[in-house]
Order: sequence, then C-alpha cells, then structure tokens
Amino acid sequence: MAGGRRAAGLALRWGCCLLLCCAAASSLELSMPAVVEAEAGGTASIECNFYTAENGSSTSITWFYMDRNNRVRLCRIAGSEILEENVDYKGRLSVGKDQALSISRVTVQDARTFVCQVGEGSRVLGENQTRLHVYKVPEAPEIVASSGGASVRSSEIPEIARCVSKNGFPPPNITWHKNGEQLQPEEDTVKMPSTLTRESSGLYTVSSTLFARVTREDRHSLYHCAVHYWLRGQRRTAESRRVGITVFYPAKHVKLQVLPSSALVKEGDDVKLVCEADSNPAPVYSFLKRGLDDVWHDLSSLPDASSGVLNLHGVNKSSSGLYKCQTLDLDDMKQMEKDVELVVNYIEGVHVKMEPSSPLREGDSVRLSCNAHSPLSLDYQWRDEKDRTVARGNQLFLSNLTFETSRNLSCKVMAPSVPGLEQSKRVAVAVEGKPRIVSISSPLYVRQDEVVNLTCKAIAFPRPSVHWSINGTAHEYVEDQHITSNLTVQVSHDLLRAGAMCRVSNALGVSEERIQLLVESIRKDQKIPESKGVIIVAIIVCILVVAVLGSVIYFLHKKGKIPCGRAGKQDIARNTSI
Repeated sequence: MAGGRRAAGLALRWGCCLLLCCAAASSLELSMPAVVEAEAGGTASIECNFYTAENGSSTSITWFYMDRNNRVRLCRIAGSEILEENVDYKGRLSVGKDQALSISRVTVQDARTFVCQVGEGSRVLGENQTRLHVYKVPEAPEIVASSGGASVRSSEIPEIARCVSKNGFPPPNITWHKNGEQLQPEEDTVKMPSTLTRESSGLYTVSSTLFARVTREDRHSLYHCAVHYWLRGQRRTAESRRVGITVFYPAKHVKLQVLPSSALVKEGDDVKLVCEADSNPAPVYSFLKRGLDDVWHDLSSLPDASSGVLNLHGVNKSSSGLYKCQTLDLDDMKQMEKDVELVVNYIEGVHVKMEPSSPLREGDSVRLSCNAHSPLSLDYQWRDEKDRTVARGNQLFLSNLTFETSRNLSCKVMAPSVPGLEQSKRVAVAVEGKPRIVSISSPLYVRQDEVVNLTCKAIAFPRPSVHWSINGTAHEYVEDQHITSNLTVQVSHDLLRAGAMCRVSNALGVSEERIQLLVESIRKDQKIPESKGVIIVAIIVCILVVAVLGSVIYFLHKKGKIPCGRAGKQDIARNTSI
C-alpha cells in the first residue's frame, strides 16, 4: 500500500515537471552550441540565444557548470551586467553585446559542461547546455637514439630510441615509424611501451620507448616518432626528426685490393693493400705474404696493418707475390681471409752495345744496339744531351763521324702499358784523333808594351793539352770536345819579331800554329777618308761665314748705314777691289 502511494507521488511530480516544461517551451526559444572549443590560455565564448513571447524587462540569465554530477552556480546576468560571480572564476568572466558569456585565461580545469538558464523573476523559463572542450597543442616530440647501438645477435630485443612530447591536452599518443612506415607491436620483435604523466598544470606529458630487433640492413634505416592529438574535431600530427642507430653485425665478405691497381704498379711506387670486412665493429686484421719456400710470413708488425691497410713503400721486383688478409671477429672468434696477387712491373738489365767496339776515328761509322729485360712489351728511344729525341727503335746507326758529332747519347726504354715505367742508359760516342786547331787570333794588331790576350781553340779526343811558345798567364776552358786557351802577355820587341806559337797535343798527335803580331799604324787606306773629312768640314765653315756676312750687310742696309745710290755701290766696289 505504501509502495503504491510512493508510485503515485512520483507520477504526480513527473507530471508537474512535464507541464512546467511544456509551459516554458511554449513561451521560450533557447539555442546553444553543443560544443565549444578553446585553447588553454585563450578565451572561450559560449553563446546563449533565446527568445521569449513576453519579452519582459525582468528576464535574466543564470549560468551554472557541472562538477561531476553537481550543478554549481557560476553567475547571474541581467542585461549586460554580471550581478553575481563564482569566486573560482572571478575576474575571468565578461558578457558581450550578443549576451555570450566569455571566459578568459582558460585552463584545462574549465573543460566541463556549462548550463544557461533563462528566468523571469523567480520563474524559470527554460535552460540549455554547452560542453566546453579545452585543448593545448603538445610540444614537438623529441627523439633520442640509443647510444649503445643494437646488435643483430642480441638475445633480448634491443632499445632503438626514446620519444617525449610535453604539455598537451587532451592526452596525446605516440606512434613509431621506420623508413617512413608506421611500426606495429609484434611479439618478441617490436615493443613500444608508453607512459602518460599529468603535470601540476593539468597538461599531459607522453613518452614512449621503441624496442625492435635489427638486421644488418638497418644500418641505413631511419626512425622517427609522431605525436597525435585532436584539435577542433580533427586529428593532427607532429613528427620528430629522423635518427639512425649503430647496428652491430658480423662479416659476410672480406675484400682485399691493391691501390693503385696491381696492373699499373711499377718499381719505386708506394702501394697500399686495403683489406675491408663488411662487419661492425671492424674485426682484427692481419697480413701475410707467401715466400719462395711457400711459407707464409707475418707482416702485421708493419704500421697500420692492424687497421686493415698494409703500406709498401718503394716496391721492387722482389715485392711481387701472393698476399693474404685475415680477419678475426672478437664476438664469435670467427676467422675469414682473402688473398691477392701483387705484380710489380719492372725494366732491368738495360745495356748498350757499340759496334765496332774499338776506338772511333773521324770518318768511321758505328752501330748502337740497346736491349733490356722486362715481362712487358718495350719501346726504345735515343736522346741527346738536351733530352731531344734523335731516333726510335733499339738500334741507332751513325756514319762519317767527326769530332763535332761526338756526343753523349742515352737509350730510353719504356713500357707503354704502364705509364711512367722507364729506364735509361747513357753512352758516349767519342771520335778519337789528333788535335785540330779550329780558331786562332792571328794576325793581331798591337801596340808596343800593350797587354793583350792571345786565343787558341782546338778540338780533339782524348782531351789535349795546350802549350805556348812564350811565357804568360794562361786560362783554359773546356766544352764538349773543344778546348780554348787564352794567354795574357805584354807586347815586346821579341814578341813582335817572332810571334807566338800555339801547340796542341794528345796521345794521337800534335797540331800547332803561329800567331802573327803587327804594330798598329796609319795605313794608306785610312788617309783618303781622313782628307775627305777635312774638305767637308772646310766647306761647311765657308757656308756658315757667307751666311753670317750676308745677314750683317742686310741689317746695315735696313738701318741706312749703306747708301742706296750708284755712287755708294761704286764705293763698295772700289773698297772691295782694294
């Protein structure tokens, strides 16, 4: 019976409420947006547009906000004036011309439902509500790659990187990407645990760590994280920078090469043998060379050998042979090796043969033959002292030899297939014979007691000696097969009478010539030019005298000093005859 009475009372109350709502609805039209969004720190504007049939001046608006399931009074507005204000929002509320409620300095705590209630006097005409969404764009994500790297042989899933994004609201989330493709969690392969922290400001910091197994190909992979958040009903994304990680992996292949190419190595070159293993970290390197007894000799003591580079300086023929590089992986002690053949190209045994080999005389002929040993095809050139090419081929024929054709020649041997590989051999083509005087300062015009230089120049081989028949100071100069002797003497009566004898000699003979000295004097062929000069000077002087005399007479005539009549002329004539 009691339960029936309670049900009846409840039905009565609901009926009254429905009547009030219908009555209010019939006299009030109230509209509000369902959701309003505002950025933290900004201003939120919540509209409450209504129309009432009574349009009374006593109409007022009362704002509430929902705290969990409780309605808390925010403020009451009459016209455009706020009459009552909640202490938590004091100083942050204002009303615009359109009756919209503005909340400044919005915080994340303001993310709640606001209720606009329209009343007249003590009577409630109607109400509606808006949900205020507050957002804060999170900071760009910061990524830090694992400093320890990751090994392909790790028993545990290695850490790749960590990502953090701060000060976001509502709570954002993080995703991971590898080479531009999003990663998904996979058991025992990929893990990406995340942590969400609410700061004292009400904002959220989200962090995530990526764990993933790697392969040797991941040494080139790039990873990044992205933070996702909602803004004005749309999903937005901010990405971090791309980072790579150090991947540790064993070697699959070993490569050993000669630098420069072994085909172009020549004697005297500096050569590098570079050994590379495609592992990380690099293994321990060692070098060996096979000897003539087929025994391998360790070269690891040479500089830089442990780093995979074997430096060979100034290689020669004996440097050729088989070299081996061995690598040792310290993780699993696995050993790998690679060998390479080093060929050092060379030219040796260059020699020149002269036929006939007996001493050469002027007028003779000679054949020069040049030969050398090398595993390569060779070219031959003959060059003179100025490095000019005289002939090509390994033979050179010279005929009708003279002292002047004596010279030093060189046979240059080259390997065209190896640039810079060449050797030379010099040979002297010397024509022997007794001296021949080619120049002498005779006759020489001198004055008594004058100091003069006497010159005698000869050509010969073997080198001759020069002797003078008189005493003096001698200086000799040698150039190729020529010898020049200069003798400084004072002219005396005996020297003028006997002259000076130049005697040039070697083991094959003697040549000599006399220098005649003549006293310098005026010769007949010099008088004619001198007399002609005197006559020319006299004529020039006469012309100048006549010109001056004519100028003086003309000047006196103009001044009237000389009469112009016939008598004057006669006086002048008379005076002239006298």
